[in-house]
Amino acid sequence: MQHLLRRKITSIIIACSLLPFTGLSQLRSELNQPDHDNKPYHFGINLGFNKSHFSFTHHSSFLQQDSVLAIESINSTGLNLGWLVDIPLSDHFDVRTYPLDLTFSEKAFEYSLAYPDVPGGESKLTIKKVQSITMSLPVQIKFTSDRIDNMKVYTIAGVKFDYDLAANAGKNNGDELIKLNKFDYGIEGGIGFHLYFPYFVLTPELKVSWGLANLHSRNPLLKFSSNIDKINSRMISFSLTVE
Repeated sequence: MQHLLRRKITSIIIACSLLPFTGLSQLRSELNQPDHDNKPYHFGINLGFNKSHFSFTHHSSFLQQDSVLAIESINSTGLNLGWLVDIPLSDHFDVRTYPLDLTFSEKAFEYSLAYPDVPGGESKLTIKKVQSITMSLPVQIKFTSDRIDNMKVYTIAGVKFDYDLAANAGKNNGDELIKLNKFDYGIEGGIGFHLYFPYFVLTPELKVSWGLANLHSRNPLLKFSSNIDKINSRMISFSLTVE
């Protein structure tokens, strides 16, 4: 089901990404929606994709054992889906949030093993995947340039609070070799453009997020968990918002 949802959302993103190129003539003609920025609030639908990975530190026990030779965090691709609410504070500053913000991602660790358990499905290079379905509540301040014809440039900075619906720290399943906590918080920043069309505003945006909480629920009895100390989330995303 998640795979089908990803394919559907990806198709919508590709279709939306073609709109700026098919409508460039509209951006160069007369001023579109001249009163748009005077509204007391704006709503938008946000679709995007992300590249995410874990930033981690080795536990001190890593140097005292010989079964795990190396650990690497692997980048993976996911999807974002959100509902944007933007409230102007002045001509150049806005506050915005996402009452509904879902992120679908899959991160992974790659282990180089000296003595893999071949009957147990291990090999010299063993990958352990961690899937996430995260609900986020970001609060951002946006600084916007003056409008140039039918375009604006802006930057954002803010904080966010995450709840991972798929986190497994509370499960007792022995097969869950890497357990993660459900709650996270962090900071984010980015840059984007408002493109004013006759009937809507399209906003491409590039954003980077840094998780600050330690997500790792470490189990000292399991080799895939015991050799890792702290785990923090990292993500870069590109999205399109239609207002």
